[in-house]
Amino acid sequence: MNYSTPLSFATLGFAFLCTAQAAVIGVISSSESVTLQRVAQLPENKQAAWISYLSASDEQRVKDHAFVASELHVTGLNSPIMPKTGSGHAGMPLDREINWYRTAYALQTAEAIVSYQMPNGGWGKNLPMHDHIRKVGESFIGNNISHYLSKDDFDAPKDPYWNYFGTLDNDATTTQLHFLALVISATNPEQNINYKAAFYRGINYLLKSQYPNGGWPQVWPLQGGYHDAVTFNDNSVNKAAEVLEGISMGTYPYAFTPSELRAVAATRVAKAITCILECQIKVDGCLTVWCQQHDALTLKPTTARNFEPASQCSDESANVVISLMGLSNPSSSVLVSINQAVSWFKKTAIYNHEWQRRPNVGAVGVNLPKAMSQVSGTHFISKSGAAPIWARYYEIGTDRPIFADRDKTIHDHVEDLSLERQHGYSWYTGRCTEMLDRYDAWKKTH
Repeated sequence: MNYSTPLSFATLGFAFLCTAQAAVIGVISSSESVTLQRVAQLPENKQAAWISYLSASDEQRVKDHAFVASELHVTGLNSPIMPKTGSGHAGMPLDREINWYRTAYALQTAEAIVSYQMPNGGWGKNLPMHDHIRKVGESFIGNNISHYLSKDDFDAPKDPYWNYFGTLDNDATTTQLHFLALVISATNPEQNINYKAAFYRGINYLLKSQYPNGGWPQVWPLQGGYHDAVTFNDNSVNKAAEVLEGISMGTYPYAFTPSELRAVAATRVAKAITCILECQIKVDGCLTVWCQQHDALTLKPTTARNFEPASQCSDESANVVISLMGLSNPSSSVLVSINQAVSWFKKTAIYNHEWQRRPNVGAVGVNLPKAMSQVSGTHFISKSGAAPIWARYYEIGTDRPIFADRDKTIHDHVEDLSLERQHGYSWYTGRCTEMLDRYDAWKKTH
C-alpha cells in the first residue's frame, strides 16, 4: 500500500498533541430534530415531501402505541415485560453455507425474528434473536438506557418503554432482513411463508423510513434529537442501501424478490447514493469524508451522543468508502468521492504511534498496586514501526484529532477524558487499512 509520507502530520503534529497542556477546546451542542417548523424553512418545492414524511411517521407511532396498549390490556399488565438484552446480531450469522440455514437452529432463530418484528415492520437493537419467541405483553425492545445518563443528556429517552422502537442502530433491522433472506433462500415455499411476509414488511419499513433526500434516520418512527439525523454511525445508511441494492440486482440471497420490488429498490438506492455524496464534507474545495451523523434537512455534520462531536469520522467513513466501491456501476461522481476520501485517509494516517488501553483502576475486578495507579486509562505513545492508525474524530478544517467526554466537553488528546470514556470508546482505529487494501485492488479496474 502507498500511504502518505509519515512525516509532517504524524511525527510533528502529534508530538505536540501528546505534550500540550490539557484543555477544553469546545463544547458539544445538541442535534436538531426534524420538525414542521424546520421543514417550513426549506424551499417551497421540497416542503410537501417532508410534511408527508412527518405525517406518516406520526401515524405509525400512533399505531405502534395502540398495538402495545392492546397487548397490555389483554394481559392485564401495567407495562411491558422487559426481555434480557445482549448481542443483537451474534445469534444471526450471515456467513454460513446455504444448508446451515435449513437447520433447526436457523429456523428457530427465524421464528424468533418474526415474533420480535414491530408493528412498524422494523426491529429493536441489542436483543438476542435466537433466545426465545416473544410473548404477548413482552416488550419489543430491551433496556437500552445507559446508566451513565446525566441531566439533559442527549441520549435520555422521553419514555423508557419507547426507546429505539424500530431502528437501524447496532446493525438492527438490516441484519434481521439479511438473515430472513438467507433462510427463505434455503427453504421451500411451504416452510417460508411467514418468513417472506416478515421480510416484505421489513423492506417496507426501509422504504417508509427513508428520508425524501435519500438518507435514513437512526430511529423510525422519528424519536427526536440526534436520532433524527442521517446516520452513518454503525453503518446504518450504507447497510440499508446495501440490502436494497441486493434486491435491485436480484443477487443471492435476494433472488426470490419480484421484479416490481427490484425496480423500486433500484430507485431508492440511487436516492441513497445521492444523499451519501451530498453529505461528504468539503474543506477548501476538496472532498474529505463523512461525519457520524448529518442533519436530516441541511445534511451538515451534526452531533449525536454527549461525546460524539460534529467532525470527520474515520471509522464510519471507511465503511462508506467500502460500500461505494461495492457498487456495480459507479458514476463519475462516485469515483471522485472515493478517490478524494482515500486521499484524506492517506493524509491523516498516524505513523509510529500506538494507542494503549491500560486497566481502569477502581473498576470492578481490577486490583492493581498503588504504584501503578498513574498508568490507569489509555495512552497515545510513540512506537517506531507501528502500523498506521487513525483517530476516531478529526476537527473539520484542521484535521486535528479530537476527543469528547460525557460532560460534552471536547479535548485535543485522549488522556484528558474521564477514565470511563477513555476505556469505553474506540478513540483510535487501525481498521481503515482494510479499506485502503480494498481500494488498491479496486483502483486497478476503475
